[in-house]
Amino acid sequence: MVGKALFSHFQKSENILITAPRQELDLSNQSEVNNFFQKNKIDEVFISAAKVGGILANQTRPADFIFNNILIQSNIINAAHQCNINKLLFFESSCIYPAQSSQPIKESQLLTGPLEETNRAYAIAKISGIEMCRSFNIQYHRDYRCIMPTNLYGPNDNFDQHHSHVVPSLISKFHEASINKSDSVIVWGSGSPLREFMHVDDLARAAVNLMNLSSDQYRDLIDNDEIFHINVGSGEEISIKDLAILIADITKFKGKIIFDENYPDGMPKKLLDLSILNRSGFKVKYDFQNGLKHTYDWYKKNIADTIS
Repeated sequence: MVGKALFSHFQKSENILITAPRQELDLSNQSEVNNFFQKNKIDEVFISAAKVGGILANQTRPADFIFNNILIQSNIINAAHQCNINKLLFFESSCIYPAQSSQPIKESQLLTGPLEETNRAYAIAKISGIEMCRSFNIQYHRDYRCIMPTNLYGPNDNFDQHHSHVVPSLISKFHEASINKSDSVIVWGSGSPLREFMHVDDLARAAVNLMNLSSDQYRDLIDNDEIFHINVGSGEEISIKDLAILIADITKFKGKIIFDENYPDGMPKKLLDLSILNRSGFKVKYDFQNGLKHTYDWYKKNIADTIS
């Protein structure tokens, strides 16, 4: 999803894009990644590739999440360094912050407490990516940057009801229930957790804006030796209950919404402090309701009939 949003953004510019489909390049294979970098003239790298999933996927397949993500990011960062590529951007995840972080979450709270158990393995993998970028900067004077997006949604997301994140999962679930005129839809958890969401196209714009800063501008923006990454979000917060009601309205579902508290909620609240991002002058394009409508329209047009 993030990669395609970046691709779409760059297609409107004069940049030459160098990409490879996963069928032709296995990012978990260091030899293949090295060969790809050596064969192509690359000036900048955006690492959006990752193995991702919702609470259930993280709980049932933690070994897959920690192993594959460490392989992917390590192979790419090391290959970039070996090919003397000085500029790189690594995408993080908001699950890297402690489960009991004060709100809104500042970048400085990284590694200050225990992680949320439901996605601990994935979080540790992503934290290792931050430290890897930081270490290459210290030892080899690279300009490897890290941004920490909030929860994302938008076109090209994974809409599988059982293994995706909350927004695409609920869109798929409520769409199916609306089409079938179901009496009710079950939503996992109590509905009380609060979450911040950002349209993926806004993330792509923010990422490019931050990468276009000079090294001095980027360092001045952070202005803190203890902070290495930058939070990226919308600043909008909504409860899972209100999210479900909003998606039910957008999909024209008329039945009852049932919250199943036998499933875990995850962190009770997760809102990012965007002070550093705001100093860069970045503004989001999509408010949440319009962003959801845009995403649902894309879903209906492209893949609604393929999801069961």
